[in-house]
Amino acid sequence: MRIRVVAPEELGEAEVEAWRALRAASGAPLNPFMEPEFTRAVGRVRPAARVAVVTEAQGTSRNGSADAGAVPGAPGAGAGPAAGAGLAAGAGLAAAGFFPYEAGPLGRGRAIGLGVSDSQGSVLRPGLRLDVRDLMRACSLSAWEFDNLEDGQTGFLPYAAEGFESPVIDMGDGYEAYEAGLRLSAPKFYRTTTAKERRLGRQAGEVRFVFDERDPAALDALMEWKSAQYRRTGRRDRFAKDWIRDLVRLLANTRTPGCSGVLSVLYVADRPVAAHFGLRSATVLSCWFPSYDTEFAKYSPGLVLHLRMAEAAAAEGICMLDLGRGAAEYKDSLKTGGLKVYEGSAMRPGPLAVLHRASREPGRRIHSFVRNRPVLASLAQRTLNQVGRVRAR
Repeated sequence: MRIRVVAPEELGEAEVEAWRALRAASGAPLNPFMEPEFTRAVGRVRPAARVAVVTEAQGTSRNGSADAGAVPGAPGAGAGPAAGAGLAAGAGLAAAGFFPYEAGPLGRGRAIGLGVSDSQGSVLRPGLRLDVRDLMRACSLSAWEFDNLEDGQTGFLPYAAEGFESPVIDMGDGYEAYEAGLRLSAPKFYRTTTAKERRLGRQAGEVRFVFDERDPAALDALMEWKSAQYRRTGRRDRFAKDWIRDLVRLLANTRTPGCSGVLSVLYVADRPVAAHFGLRSATVLSCWFPSYDTEFAKYSPGLVLHLRMAEAAAAEGICMLDLGRGAAEYKDSLKTGGLKVYEGSAMRPGPLAVLHRASREPGRRIHSFVRNRPVLASLAQRTLNQVGRVRAR
């Protein structure tokens, strides 16, 4: 087994195809954040982005036998559109895994796109035994920080400090079945939201929804609304960072089966009143940045948008909407279940890891303490709102 580190743009097309094939074989939900296109986009706006490419002798498996563990689509694994994708670096070697990350000073690494990526981890051949510390050593990392580690990442899970639910909408039986379930599980929410949509149409103009809008002006409006929302609620404005704005624009123009940007917009009389930008694969829509025009707040256009988005996604063959980690009343009403994600830091023994732990762990523990106590969490939210009001003056 060999590990080499490259910048995302240095990945060859055969390696990208191998990444996709390994991901498809993992059995995990096809979250677009785990696809090579997301890592490549981050690499264009974050110079410290890297990918560790794990290769092994062609056709080897966990017990060393030939062909039993061949990467789907690799030579010897059968014909198909990904045929040849298993080749990585050098004759006789096949891609066995990919580990995207961002390198920082003093060996302090972080998940690719940390702060905006909603699913993180490595992409490995099923059954591959890879020691996390060996992987980190090859990457010259003393620590690797994550906040949305995907469930099933067995190598990294021992380093998780806390787990969270990422609410999801299961659309496997279609929108009609979901809507019927919503009428039973959240009848008041459903009645109120649909009534507001009708009232919006009567009082403000014709309501129109576009699932995959390509107008850049609508994307600009969404980012302005979201920035104002962050400031209004006293939170860090993600869109104040150039790299996040640039990343969203790059992904808005990305169109691949595994990772495509989708801008959904609710219009009233041809005026955008709510929008959402997320990433989709063939079966998963990762909900990312929703917001709305506060002038129309009394109609709850964001909630109307989510229902119309679920309906359109189901028509596109999408089976799951991942609403993302984080508590919100609307998520509790919309969700049908949840996935598990984790926060923490993988450490490699040494003084640099001790330094990382000393600088990060106290703050993480304070946040966790407040988050898990409703009274304190409510007080913290009120304080943030007050800060937001001061900012707005």
